[in-house]
Amino acid sequence: MSNWLEHSVEIEVNAPIDLVWSLWSDLEQMPKWMKWIDSVEVLADDPDLSRWKLATGGWEFSWLSRITKLVPEQIIQWESVDGLPNKGAVRFYDRKTSSIVRLSVAYSIPGILGQIMDSLFLGQAVESTLQADLDRFRDYIDQVSSSHH
Repeated sequence: MSNWLEHSVEIEVNAPIDLVWSLWSDLEQMPKWMKWIDSVEVLADDPDLSRWKLATGGWEFSWLSRITKLVPEQIIQWESVDGLPNKGAVRFYDRKTSSIVRLSVAYSIPGILGQIMDSLFLGQAVESTLQADLDRFRDYIDQVSSSHH
C-alpha cells in the first residue's frame, strides 16, 4: 500500500502567456531550471512520451512520462507509465501583462522510498524545492524575454 503525496506551487512571471507556454512546453529544456532533473528526452516516435532522469544526492531515478492532457497555453497534464510513480499538471493563467504558472506534482511513496525521498530532498520540503525551480523559471523567462527585445 502506498500513499500519494501532492504538492502545488505557483509563480507569477513577467511575460505574456505565449512565451511562457513556448518555453515550458519544450520539455527537453526543463533541466535548465529544475535542478533535480538531470535530463528529459522526448521520444522521437511518440512526442507524448518522455524519459526523465532525476539525479541528486547520489540517487538516480528514471521514469517514462505520458502526457495525458494538453491544451495549449492552459494545461499540460502527465502521469508516469513506468519507473518512479508520479503524476501532475502544470496550469497556465493569462494575466495579459503577466502569466501565472501553477505546478502540481503527486508521487507515490512505498515505505522505503519515503525515506529515500526524504534524504533525496535533503530534509527540505518538496514544496521549497519546487518553488525554487519556479523562481529559476521566472529568471530564465526574464533572460529570454530581455534578449528578445
